[in-house]
Amino acid sequence: MLRRIVVKIGSSSLTSEEGGLNRAAIAYFAAELAGLRSLGYQVLLVTSGAVAAGFREIGYPERPKLLHEKQAAAAVGQALLMQSYREALAVHKVASAQILLTRSDFQNRKRTGNASMAIEELLHRSVLPIINENDTVSVDELKFGDNDTLSALVANLLKADHLIILTDTDGLYTQDPRINPAAERIALVDEITDEIYSIAGGAGSSVGTGGMRSKIDAAKIGTRGGVTVFVGKVTQPGELPAVLEGRGPGTYFETRSATLPRKKQWLGFLSTPLGTLTVDNGAEEALLHGGRSLLPVGVKHAQGHFHAGDVVEVVNQNRETLGRGIINYDSEQLQYILGLPSTEVIKKVETVHRLEVIHRDEWISLKL
Repeated sequence: MLRRIVVKIGSSSLTSEEGGLNRAAIAYFAAELAGLRSLGYQVLLVTSGAVAAGFREIGYPERPKLLHEKQAAAAVGQALLMQSYREALAVHKVASAQILLTRSDFQNRKRTGNASMAIEELLHRSVLPIINENDTVSVDELKFGDNDTLSALVANLLKADHLIILTDTDGLYTQDPRINPAAERIALVDEITDEIYSIAGGAGSSVGTGGMRSKIDAAKIGTRGGVTVFVGKVTQPGELPAVLEGRGPGTYFETRSATLPRKKQWLGFLSTPLGTLTVDNGAEEALLHGGRSLLPVGVKHAQGHFHAGDVVEVVNQNRETLGRGIINYDSEQLQYILGLPSTEVIKKVETVHRLEVIHRDEWISLKL
């Protein structure tokens, strides 16, 4: 089976600080992507750059800040971006296809399945899918975080082997290297901890929207789904294949997880929790390390208005997020049985389809 690679390229790698496409950069990336295909990889591209490519063309003196202005710039820039990619890839006899997605596409599991089947068919036909967020119809401002999150979701959805996130910095550093020249690059991250997050800075350029923190968020999603992730910078011929050989100029994020089922992806990263449950120490241990379900006896408090079948977030008594799950009780019903053992629950609730508040099969842990 062909190894599947998702490559994400940020705005700062494709455009100039003043706006507009860098045709030489696009030609370089097209050659590198074609090179990966010639080595036998299946390649998907997640690209940013529509707003940055379009705002000068539409007449804005600088990158717009208002949502409707960004949407207008994206409408112009997306066409320019795809035209540039198609022309650059055609030099290498590589056909390409445009796919525009929004977060709502991922929130709807049927639409996610449809997108997956279409992309699989393109790959089967040796067409390189070029994926971007549909900024023109997005209701929130570029909500995928410069497409870092989008690339991780695509990598998980298509069960990729590797996710390569390319940006204008060569990986994660112990401190900001622009401020402290003594900062050291972290070559390998085997676990994404609070400390890793604490050293992530803000956005690195004026043309992009994603900083290192959004890339760590993406790495967390990818590695949880069994995808190894690289974050770094490539500028020379042959550097993209070198990334897959472990010699890339950047930071590697290892994974110890198996491929995450599509339902768990949706539950953990795309669903909208409608309530919050606070659990005691015993329930926390059972959920995180015991592989067990959440019972009413372990729930201390419940907030929000929800119904059986909705998604809720679960926190510990320090308000740290433990994970998400699909609840089996309405919010009003749950208030009657908080903290009660199962024998008492049966007495108080007339119709109990499942004793568990959240069954272990309907749960995903999100704690670092």
